[in-house]
Amino acid sequence: MASTSSASSSRMKTAAMALQSDNQTIIAEIRRTMNMFKDIAVDLEADHQSEMVKELEVGFIQLLETTGDCMHFSAAIESIGNGYEPKEQLTDFKKLFDEEIEKQKSRLSVAPEKDPLFRQFTAAVWNVNHAGQPMPGEEEEDIIVTSTQSNLLNVNCPLSGKPIVTLSDPVRSMDCKHIYGKKFIMHYIKSTKGLQAKCPITGCPKILREDRVVCDPLLRIEIEEMKAMSKESGPTNIVEDFTDLNEEESE
Repeated sequence: MASTSSASSSRMKTAAMALQSDNQTIIAEIRRTMNMFKDIAVDLEADHQSEMVKELEVGFIQLLETTGDCMHFSAAIESIGNGYEPKEQLTDFKKLFDEEIEKQKSRLSVAPEKDPLFRQFTAAVWNVNHAGQPMPGEEEEDIIVTSTQSNLLNVNCPLSGKPIVTLSDPVRSMDCKHIYGKKFIMHYIKSTKGLQAKCPITGCPKILREDRVVCDPLLRIEIEEMKAMSKESGPTNIVEDFTDLNEEESE
């Protein structure tokens, strides 16, 4: 009975991972569209097409809301997949999923107007004609804090010290969401020689496995968004290190 329960849990986790990956691909496509909306809005603002910019802004907010729904969906799938245990009575998966979605919404929901990506959109449009000036209702320090926010948990690879934005082959742990250079983290995992490889980020208790440290569909898009945010907020303390890029790319 125990082996049957374990097999069922394993199948559920595998199915959840597949669904989550598919959903991430959808989110990645939406985010690409949002970046396209921002670029078009900037061009329209330069041509003084304010009404069309407003229409794009409305569409951008709708895409943000859709992205939020997809992220709640992914988080719910992951939570159910990781915690599912078969019971004697049949599981009402619809009820279970609906309840988990509501939990995720209460924990993760952010008003679109306060989302860093919306701030990036409005700042890009504002800077067309008002570069270097605070947007209405904002102080300079608010601009710096908000515009440099991102979904990336760490900005440097903990093993090489390189900024994430300079890595030629970034990967992310599916379990703790931390990001590393692929060759560095794979060497680290293999060097444990069968022992558990704990995430090298200080304070992170997660154990790393080679098959769960990947370049997921969203990672490169989020890195590009981080680069864009850094450019829009002016000079930053991120210094690009090109010394080992050729070596990294060759591997």
